[in-house]
Amino acid sequence: MATGKGERAWCVVVPHHASGARLARHRLADELTGLVQPTLLADLVAVLAELVGNAVRHARPLPGGVVRVAWRLRGPADAPQVQLRVTDGGAAEGPRMRAASPDAADGRGLHIVAGLSSRWGVEQDGLGQSVWAEFEPAVADLVVAG
Repeated sequence: MATGKGERAWCVVVPHHASGARLARHRLADELTGLVQPTLLADLVAVLAELVGNAVRHARPLPGGVVRVAWRLRGPADAPQVQLRVTDGGAAEGPRMRAASPDAADGRGLHIVAGLSSRWGVEQDGLGQSVWAEFEPAVADLVVAG
C-alpha cells in the first residue's frame, strides 16, 4: 500500500495461533525482498517472528481471533527506515524484558528485539496493545552506501 512520497506501508492480519508468526515473516520477506538489504531483511524477519510469537503466547487475540501486523518503509532506498508493529488484544501484564537462565527454553525474545532494532516500545489503545520496533540505517551502512 502506498502512502506519502518515499513511504510504503503494509498491514495484514494473521491467526492468533503458532502459524501466525510463520505467515507474518513469509509475507514480510516476500514484500521487502529487493527493497532492503538482505542483512536488514534477516533482522526484520527475526524481530517480527518474535513479536508475533509473543502476541500469540502471552496476549489475547483481537476480535476475530487475529493479530494485526504492520510495517512501514520510508526514506531513501539505500538507507531506509523501517517500523514493525504487532497489535494484539492485550494481556494482564504488558511485555517486559526478563532475565532468562542459560537453561531456560524461553525469555529471550525481547532481548533479541532490543538487540536487533534501533528502539522498541509498547503502546496501549482501544484495541489492546501494540509492540513496535524501529530500524534506522547504521552509520557504517550510510558510509558504505554513500
